[in-house]
Amino acid sequence: MPSPTEHDLERLARAARRRRADLGIAMNDANAKKAGVSKGTWQRVEKGLPIRETNYRKIDGLLQWAPGSCLKVAEGGEPIPVSDMKEDGAPDVQKSPLPREVLDREALKTVQLALIATAKGTSAEEIREMSEQVVRDLREQGLI
Repeated sequence: MPSPTEHDLERLARAARRRRADLGIAMNDANAKKAGVSKGTWQRVEKGLPIRETNYRKIDGLLQWAPGSCLKVAEGGEPIPVSDMKEDGAPDVQKSPLPREVLDREALKTVQLALIATAKGTSAEEIREMSEQVVRDLREQGLI
């Protein structure tokens, strides 16, 4: 993976500062320690300065972004926020939304497998067309 350029790091710095403000997270030693980084490392990110690649993943967690989001932002992409899933008796878990194309691809594969298993005598082209229609219908209904 290429190292982020100075311009890319400034983009990350702006996004990190904005995300921290949105979350209401104070930049202090206690919060940095929870993430497993020093306050100085955290400050470097928000100043647009480079840090070790492994520390970007720790900053992802601090900002409640999916792993790899800091580097994705530095490369011109968008971060993927995560949300807490709190259930009675469940351990602390975070959920990250899947990109639309991943959901569509996985839904398509699932429908195709179901059709292959149940639609005896149906051609591959018919299975492909039916699968694509089911995914479109599910998308239109807001189910995926």
